[in-house]
Formats: sequence, structure tokens, C-alpha cells
Amino acid sequence: MERDMRVAAVVLDMDGLMLDTEPLYKAAWQQAAAELGYELDDLSYLNLVGRSTHDSERELLRNFGRSFPVAEFRSRWSAVWRLRVEHTGIPLKPGLLEFLSFVEGQQLPIAVATSSDRDYTDFSLRHAGLLQRFSIVVTGDQVANGKPAPDIYVEAARRLGVEPSQCAALEDSDAGIVAASRAGMLPFLIPDLKPPSEEATSAAFRVLRSLHEAQHCIFMLLTDGQCSDSHRSRPL
Repeated sequence: MERDMRVAAVVLDMDGLMLDTEPLYKAAWQQAAAELGYELDDLSYLNLVGRSTHDSERELLRNFGRSFPVAEFRSRWSAVWRLRVEHTGIPLKPGLLEFLSFVEGQQLPIAVATSSDRDYTDFSLRHAGLLQRFSIVVTGDQVANGKPAPDIYVEAARRLGVEPSQCAALEDSDAGIVAASRAGMLPFLIPDLKPPSEEATSAAFRVLRSLHEAQHCIFMLLTDGQCSDSHRSRPL
């Protein structure tokens, strides 16, 4: 039996959840690595998804050795990524605008909690036409520990003025969903590029296929205090 759960706020990840940016990041990171004489294969990249820039760079140093030119790599991938974004724009995930309108219509406060640094976050949201839509944005460089540590979600709840247990958190990555769960939020997992790990699946309240399904589930929580459907839920 599920406990009664009424959502009082919504916290959203950005890359891979709201914005379809992960393919852009992957292409930029792989191109930059190749230009420096390193091969960053798909699996190695996917293991970095959802983590802060600092943590990702630490992982690259572990993989490639201490001689890996982190600063040059960062400069190169950033330039490639920005050029791609300025040329192609940033596509939104299906159902995002409808989901945001639904949340706003329910008068639920909303925040963004992303592992990206503030500069990249503002750049992404601006090019996606969403920057003015969010007044609370917590980024990876604003907290001591990145995902999967709970810091970023704890800070989002603090800024919202809502207890973490009353926040629905939407994520696409293993690190993100574990972070939201550790913060005590109600975590919804919508996988993007990488199939979820067993740990991520166990941490999720629901594993969903789309933002449309998330909207339906949150609507049910708001009206009935439950989200009873065919999707897997963790014991509560």
C-alpha cells in the first residue's frame, strides 16, 4: 500500500530531462577528446552523465591519467558545444511545455536542479527560450558536492521554502535520481540516453517513459494522494 503523498513543489533536472542536450554534449566531448589524441567512447561518456563538471573531469583524469589536459579539454568542448547550440538551437524534450504549463496552472512552485555550471545553465535555458520561466535555479557549482550527493536537491528545497519530502523531483540520470532520493524527495525517473541501473530503479518512486506520464502521475498525486498505475514504484 502506498502512503498518501501530496506534492507541494516540483524540482526539475535540466540536461536530458527538459532539454535534449545530451547528444550535443556527447558530440562536443568526444570531438574535443579526439582533437587531443584521446578516445572517449560512448560507454565512458554515459558514465559521466548527470555528474558535475568537476566530478566528470576527475573521472577523466582517472581514465586517461594525470597527464590528460583537463583545462584544454574543457576549453575545446565548451567552444564546440556553444557553436553547435548557436547553430542548431536546443530542442526541448517532448511534453515539456505542456508539463510546465500544468505545474504553473496548479500553482506549484518550481525549481531547476542541474549538475551544469551556472554559465552553461543560463546559456542553455536562454537558447531554449526558458530562462525567464524559472526564478529558482540551483547549479552544480553552487553546492559542495555534486550528484549523486543530495546537496543540490536539499538546496533547491531550501530556496523553494518547501520540505524535501513534499517535492517531486524529475530526473533522467542514475546520479540525479539517487541524489533526489537521498534528499528525501519523491523521485521520478525518465531515462534518456542510458538505461537506468538497478540502484537508480530502486531509488525511483516511478520509472516513466515521458513527461506526459509524469504530468499524469503528479496530477493523480495532487487529486488522490496516490499514483496508481502500471509503472514500477519503490516501497513507501
